[in-house]
Amino acid sequence: MNKILSIYNIFLKEYGPQGWWPIINNKTLICEYHKSAPRNTEDKLEIVIGAILAQNTQWHPNVVLALQKLKQNNLLDIQKILKIGNKRLANIIRSSGYHNQKAIKLKNFCNYLKKKYKGNINVFFRKDLSSLRNELLSIKGIGPETADSIILYAAKKPIFVIDSYSKRIMSRVGLVEEHVKYQELQDVFHNSLERDAKVFNEYHALFVEHAKNYCRKKPLCHKCPIKSMCNHGKQFIAGN
Repeated sequence: MNKILSIYNIFLKEYGPQGWWPIINNKTLICEYHKSAPRNTEDKLEIVIGAILAQNTQWHPNVVLALQKLKQNNLLDIQKILKIGNKRLANIIRSSGYHNQKAIKLKNFCNYLKKKYKGNINVFFRKDLSSLRNELLSIKGIGPETADSIILYAAKKPIFVIDSYSKRIMSRVGLVEEHVKYQELQDVFHNSLERDAKVFNEYHALFVEHAKNYCRKKPLCHKCPIKSMCNHGKQFIAGN
């Protein structure tokens, strides 16, 4: 069994299924994990919006609060986002940081969807993976990580999302260099695992959970479930 698959199985046993992507509950406004998300068109758009708002900030509480306010203002809708003024939209999503730029990015996506697909996100997501990714990257304000999050979590197509957590953990276990390029690390996953959207979804979420619990910038190696595979963990073991 390859090392990447071994780590996945250890994480899954340690943390259990993560049930990503989190969706705002219509009644309670609590951000909850849904194993079946996206369940409908609104969920798909919420995931897209969440992926854009998550750029350069923390999901909890910053993005969650912004999504809650969008939900409260009935703004999880293509036409309504296009209709609202930039300043008011930016104020509503202020908690996500870089709110003026992100308001424009949200409008850029909605404008693209309206002009090319008459606002129908389902038709857009029927594109093959490569075409969908190229189109997303053509929209100003959407980079590789955001595009891949949208493809994996909203369109449910098998592409591995690379973020700072996966880079940190994979470099510490010695599989890549610390400053590995996005595409290079993504290729490592694509070449090591079957192209399965469910596995890619779960693995990315497990990376986030592991980084939150142990593999922080200053790692907590003592109870880490993969310390015997990790350079930091081996140093901890040797020192005890």
